[in-house]
Amino acid sequence: MTVHLTSSDGFTFSAYVAQPAGKPKAAVVVLQEIFGVNAHIKEVADGYAAAGYLAIAPATFARAKPAVELGYTPDDMKAGMTLKAAIEALPAPGVMADIQAAVDYAAKTSGGKVGVVGYCWGGLLTWRAAALLKGVSAAVPYYGGGSTSMDERARQPHCPVMMHLSDCDDYVPMDTIPAFKAAHPEVEIHLYSAHHGFNCDHRGAYDAASAKLAKERTLTFFAKHLG
Repeated sequence: MTVHLTSSDGFTFSAYVAQPAGKPKAAVVVLQEIFGVNAHIKEVADGYAAAGYLAIAPATFARAKPAVELGYTPDDMKAGMTLKAAIEALPAPGVMADIQAAVDYAAKTSGGKVGVVGYCWGGLLTWRAAALLKGVSAAVPYYGGGSTSMDERARQPHCPVMMHLSDCDDYVPMDTIPAFKAAHPEVEIHLYSAHHGFNCDHRGAYDAASAKLAKERTLTFFAKHLG
């Protein structure tokens, strides 16, 4: 189902919500790629709901354009990068206020702890959420572009973090990972022999074995920290 949330500055935006069959054991905020809350992200949320979590995927492009649901063509990639740039250019807190509203909704609606998982740009936002937001009990960024940069590794997470990275990713270069590890020995990092976007079965970079292993590790991580 779709709900509408209101941020601390009064901005209203949509979010996709997937409910588990019974009482939620906790909640997971799913942060989109640069392609919007599209069919793939809704399927990801549905997957966490099937695992017993209330899952919510906020429309993090809403401040630039509502109801974005792109595919994975070169034109879609260009459109997504343009929208991402528009959101990244917003003055602080920008989209983080919307993610906080999603975290707050997830906590209130589920009655449990809240984890955040994100992919691509959503992976970067997940890393930021671990450092900047309240009420986040665990965070799992997948191949967040720029997340191992000097500026991002200066952030200090306030909750346990597990990071899934690939060994062939132009957006998270291998030579930036050692410095990130040195700055954050507390972050559990897993490296996969795959490309950027390996979790997405709607794109050519999909790697079934890596996606399966990363999901298993993420569910174990959430079970440990969310209860």
